[in-house]
Amino acid sequence: MKKNFIKVVSENLKTILYALLIAVLIRSLFFQPFYIPSSSMEPTLLIGDRIFVSKYSYGYSKHSFPFSPSIYNKRLLKKEPKYGDLVVFKTPADNRTDYIKRLIGLPGDEIQFRNGKLFINNNEIIRKEIKIVEEIRCGSTNIIAKAYEETLPNGLKHVAVYNKNGTTQNSDKYIVPSNHYFFLGDNRDCSRDSRFLSSVGYVSDLNLVGKANLIFFSNDTLQGSVLKFWNWGNSLRINRFFKKL
Repeated sequence: MKKNFIKVVSENLKTILYALLIAVLIRSLFFQPFYIPSSSMEPTLLIGDRIFVSKYSYGYSKHSFPFSPSIYNKRLLKKEPKYGDLVVFKTPADNRTDYIKRLIGLPGDEIQFRNGKLFINNNEIIRKEIKIVEEIRCGSTNIIAKAYEETLPNGLKHVAVYNKNGTTQNSDKYIVPSNHYFFLGDNRDCSRDSRFLSSVGYVSDLNLVGKANLIFFSNDTLQGSVLKFWNWGNSLRINRFFKKL
């Protein structure tokens, strides 16, 4: 009887261990879920979105694995990201905090805002105003916004929003170092990104975690917690479920 009990416990522990190992491998090598807690990427990503990020898109570094173990200080199977990719990365300031932003500058690029417009390598990014939003979240408040469809050098189009009542007119010229990248939030006047050199700045290729591929779930936190199932009619954003990015 005692031997049978020990055997059952042992088999259950093995099953749990195997399941944990498989989960860690999937999370490290293939896909990892992330939650969007801020408005810096609106309207592309909303507070309460839950996304899947592919870990293999740019190869693997120590930040591909839980707790970022310092076992190898290079990137394995490295692949170059492209203009416009939605990238999750570890912030250079602490190498722990996960941010998601849009890739705007590749190594060697010069990035600058002039008269409120974005320039890459002295070429103005073509944009056209579109009418998709009037107000956009900025932290705990809302701002009146102008939305533009911007076309990056590789032809990729995305939506960026700017504060209608005042936006960055002119900036320093940012020159992206070798093996680093420059990121901006789509909510341009409500994003801490590579323009803030002391906290984010230029992001090393070693800090890239993966590429955002899909919104698999979305709940409007202003309408209540997802645990309040009786309020799902107001809080769940069904139209965002399984939306490709």
